[in-house]
Amino acid sequence: MLAEALCKLEGFTYAPSETEFWRHGHSTESDFIYVTTQTLTRDHLADLSERVGDKRTLLVLCTAFRAKGLEEFPNLTVKKIPKTIQHRCEWGKDDYSLEIKSLPAAGREPDPAPNAPSNGGPRSRRSRISDMPLFGGDDQ
Repeated sequence: MLAEALCKLEGFTYAPSETEFWRHGHSTESDFIYVTTQTLTRDHLADLSERVGDKRTLLVLCTAFRAKGLEEFPNLTVKKIPKTIQHRCEWGKDDYSLEIKSLPAAGREPDPAPNAPSNGGPRSRRSRISDMPLFGGDDQ
């Protein structure tokens, strides 16, 4: 999800490669993006530069990098993932379980909204939505 979001922010099309770990998306036929939460060293960047080759370019987004003289890698552009994006991620979660509530049985009338007027006057938006059928039609 992080790679997909950063592709969108940077103007790339999210299209991860099945064969090359560093290709998370592309903007042209020879311009790619790689997103990682690792701190990259000079050795990592040298390896990436070699894998990318001279005819392609790679935007590398990482949480941090420890290398000076990035001009030695003309096919790489290295940027930090913005802190605003990092803070919105939920790190260290094994799953994203959702609380799922049971729907009422079919054919049962919904309970009237607690604040809905009984005198036929105008109803609140909340009560109108709660009275609507789930899938739009009465026929089942």
